[in-house]
Amino acid sequence: MARAGFTAIHSGRITFGKDGRWYCDGEVIPNRAICRLYAKAMTIDDDGVARLRLGEDKAQVDIEDTPWVVTQVDGDPARGFSVVLNDETREPLDPATLTVGAANGLYCRVKGGRHAARFLRPAYYELMRHALPGPGDTLELPVGGRRIPLG
Repeated sequence: MARAGFTAIHSGRITFGKDGRWYCDGEVIPNRAICRLYAKAMTIDDDGVARLRLGEDKAQVDIEDTPWVVTQVDGDPARGFSVVLNDETREPLDPATLTVGAANGLYCRVKGGRHAARFLRPAYYELMRHALPGPGDTLELPVGGRRIPLG
């Protein structure tokens, strides 16, 4: 069946970078509306493959690090924290899922604990302004009367 000449998914190789940016054939996609659309349309299948699904159009996505990134952190140690992801969803931060990865990148579990999300720098700095020194050279995040070790 013939379709009109518009498709929201480019026919090139689509990548979601660890920097939280979308790429097509290695070039940054500069259009914020397209990037927002892609973030909202991405799914991870049961086989672990990331795909964009927009109506009849679909395309596989190469994920450099995590399928979502944390763009914003709200809250405080007394009330707890919430994170905003690049798909504009907001969810409570489960501090028990915080981990430190390669190059000291901070990660948490999102989407019901099914996926990891990398903190982008602004979100990382927002959360780390609440961190306190722990034993040795470690840091701890105070949340709800507990101190969560980081790294």
